[in-house]
Amino acid sequence: MNSTVRVGWMSALAVATLVSIGVGGCKAPKDGGATGETSTKATQNLDVKTIKVGEFSSMTGETATFGQESDAGIQYAVAEINAAGGIDVAGKKYPVAVELQDDQSKPEEAKTVAVKFASDSDIVAVLGEVASSRSKTAAPEYQRAGIPMISPSSTNPDVTKVGDYIFRICFIDPFQGYIMAKFAKDELKLTNVAVLRDPSQDYSVGLADAFIKEFTAMGGKIATDVSYKASDSDFRSQLGQVKTANADGVFIPG
Repeated sequence: MNSTVRVGWMSALAVATLVSIGVGGCKAPKDGGATGETSTKATQNLDVKTIKVGEFSSMTGETATFGQESDAGIQYAVAEINAAGGIDVAGKKYPVAVELQDDQSKPEEAKTVAVKFASDSDIVAVLGEVASSRSKTAAPEYQRAGIPMISPSSTNPDVTKVGDYIFRICFIDPFQGYIMAKFAKDELKLTNVAVLRDPSQDYSVGLADAFIKEFTAMGGKIATDVSYKASDSDFRSQLGQVKTANADGVFIPG
């Protein structure tokens, strides 16, 4: 499965999961208001006409491709849900409306969007972010506001440790690190692997650490552990270090 299909599928699944978390336990609104049986903002503010969901993602910036793929999956899922009549709440169906905000691939912008969504009484739940660093920055705002947030692809374990309103639908770094280490050792028969990581991205750091831990536990060696930046376009220095270390494989979580 290629990355575009994988990210889009995960985002589509996130739509159904998040809406279920956000509105599944509430009664149908009546008389223009909303009544709920749980303490979440989602059940307190369900709109009489639509279920409004926020989406914050990297539509521009360094990881724009990642954010755009995720959004494509979300839009596909929403269209499918609405074509079937919407989400069933206590016997009545409501269409889903998604408000998309671009965080420009910046953690500080992700927080700004989170503050905006948290102050919007119509937002019942939030989708995002794709990257662990931005999810970790925004999650405390949603936790404080009592708004369920679900990430389709933030794998750093600390993301959901923020609180009980923060969710994900993907595997976490320790599991992925183990699987990649096992694949490298057992399937590719690698013994001396170089690691290239982006120290500014929690995803890259967490997965690199997990891989190193598991690969060395399996008897493998780390030839070199080299840093790069997402904005880099020249990798000759890093690749020179890989060559000098006589690595028989390169692991790049980025």
